[in-house]
Amino acid sequence: MTASLPPQTVAVAFTGASGMPYGLRLVECLLAAGCKVWLLYSQVAQIVARQEMNLELPSRPAEVEAALSERFAAPPGQLRVFGREEWFAPLASGSNPADAMVVCPCTMGTLAAVAAGLSQNLIERAADVAIKEGRKLVLVPRETPFSPIHLENMLKLARLGVVILPPSPGFYNHPQTVEDLVDFVVARVLDQIRVPHRLMQRWGEADIEGQS
Repeated sequence: MTASLPPQTVAVAFTGASGMPYGLRLVECLLAAGCKVWLLYSQVAQIVARQEMNLELPSRPAEVEAALSERFAAPPGQLRVFGREEWFAPLASGSNPADAMVVCPCTMGTLAAVAAGLSQNLIERAADVAIKEGRKLVLVPRETPFSPIHLENMLKLARLGVVILPPSPGFYNHPQTVEDLVDFVVARVLDQIRVPHRLMQRWGEADIEGQS
């Protein structure tokens, strides 16, 4: 990855697709890298978090902000959590967008809404702002198989510069745990938004190190 300063502010959205461990690990890594994180989550994401991780995401954003800040030892103000209808949140306007945005995991419904420019809630509006302001937008769609409708929506967004990054872990680094598989995907997301990390050994690094 080309050396670059990480974005100062990254918006992260959890939606109702399976794959909550990816999203939560992404938030943890962004905070550890010193990024400011603006977090959004859908109502169905609350159900998925409980089902997949026994994680409670209360309906009150302030409670989620306090709980995750404590969990990841984030200093005050580094993590902010906004409600789905909080239209005065900074990322609702092109005058104050995040430097990058990641929807992880991303439902096909959210992806379709972004492709259509619907902006019916703050997640969709923030993604719309990212596109119109030319900021990096990464969608992590967790669905299989993809229907022609899904693929057409992805192609439409990809042509607009949106990164479509399905959570497809590789096995060339010989993962030993589920956490290793999660880290592989999160590493790919961090690479796209140019946030440095040490989650895994990069392709070719072992050979280079062996020759030094």
